[in-house]
Amino acid sequence: MENQKELLRALPKVDECLLWLKGEKRKDLPSRIVKESVQEAVAEERKKILDGVSGTDIKKQDEWVQLFLARIERKLAFNLRRVINGTGVVIHTNLGRSLLPGKAQKMLEQAAGYYSNLEFDLETGNRGSRYSLVEDIICDLTGAEAALVVNNNAAAVLLVLDTLCKGTEVIVSRGQLVEIGGSFRIPDVMAKSGADLVEVGATNRTHRYDYEQAITERTSMLLRVHTSNFRLIGFTSDVSAEELADIGKQHNLVTMEDLGSGSFIDLSRYGLMKEPTVQDVVKAGIDVVTFSGDKLLGGPQAGIIVGTKDVIARIKRNPLNRALRIDKFTLASLETILRYYYDLQGALANIPTLSMLTVDRAILKERARRVIAEIQDTVSEKCKVELVQTNSRVGGGAMPECNLASWAVQLDPLKLKVSKMEKLFRELQLPIIGRIENEKFLIDVRTIQEEEVLELCELIKEFFT
Repeated sequence: MENQKELLRALPKVDECLLWLKGEKRKDLPSRIVKESVQEAVAEERKKILDGVSGTDIKKQDEWVQLFLARIERKLAFNLRRVINGTGVVIHTNLGRSLLPGKAQKMLEQAAGYYSNLEFDLETGNRGSRYSLVEDIICDLTGAEAALVVNNNAAAVLLVLDTLCKGTEVIVSRGQLVEIGGSFRIPDVMAKSGADLVEVGATNRTHRYDYEQAITERTSMLLRVHTSNFRLIGFTSDVSAEELADIGKQHNLVTMEDLGSGSFIDLSRYGLMKEPTVQDVVKAGIDVVTFSGDKLLGGPQAGIIVGTKDVIARIKRNPLNRALRIDKFTLASLETILRYYYDLQGALANIPTLSMLTVDRAILKERARRVIAEIQDTVSEKCKVELVQTNSRVGGGAMPECNLASWAVQLDPLKLKVSKMEKLFRELQLPIIGRIENEKFLIDVRTIQEEEVLELCELIKEFFT
């Protein structure tokens, strides 16, 4: 008890601490942050003393100053930070999904630092439409008559249903009532739009006659949802886009397909799973198609809507469209990505998502070997390092069954629990995010960019030094 009282008496006063910090060379520290940091640090130390935490002792002035400065630094650090993705998940939703190429980054910088023709027609000198900046390109690439871009694919689905189906019935296969992430489900989005859901078929099998028998006077749409984030296998069947389009035409109903993770390229030719492209669905005769800009397309977060002129014109007039519209940064980066698709090889080489998905395994093996060669001598006494084969994932709710053969750097710490090392890696100034398998820490080099290799090596060497 006496020792506790002594420790409490030795705690410095806040005003005294502020005077200590005034003597520091840094003069750019915000006074509010400084005071908060001092108060919190002293309060935390007081709590440790009162709780009887072992190892608590009387700190010297310079120890307090370092404690304050460290806390101030944490408070001043940005919440949104860069990380190194060693998980092997290419479209990693939690880590920002698709990366943008250098040209798109330059376009973002230009859009941010200068005025632009966002809604100004340079030809007429009158007000223009922001959507016109990318609409013609999207139509050219997909074969659609018209297009519109909003802030994400859930918004795209909501906007379409709100425009075309409010107060009416929408028929959907029971096997396609997916959850699209973050606990948001297609039935929930539909309910919010004011449309009534009519489920048809069974979980594993839906037939043409299921749709036809469910059509009533209240039916306004036949909706097809591509199950991009899960697979039903075995005794299954569904109605194709072509069949659905035919039913819609026969009954004068709008047909829609939510592709979720839409792609402009058939990636099966590069060893990935066969997925319908946007062009495939448009060609099938579906009236309106929605898909994400930041998944397999490899662009910024956006929801892209393509379809017939009449349908898209109605959607554009919906007042909700303004609430869901995209900003100049999305447009700047999206246009850059779209233009790459005019040249297939250019898209594969320059769009990071496509490049990572289609990279040759030999390149990955060589990259992993370079990392090991660089760190081996430094870390060998504290960590066993091996080159191992592993499987990467596409991510982003796309191709859930697709395993991408890859190579990884495997770290097996000798004096540290792997779970502790994983946590400490996350706490680095530039965090390294990997995954634990069989009590080993894996850094899958598929998602390590070439320019990050030496940086990754330096971080690992410094960690074990």
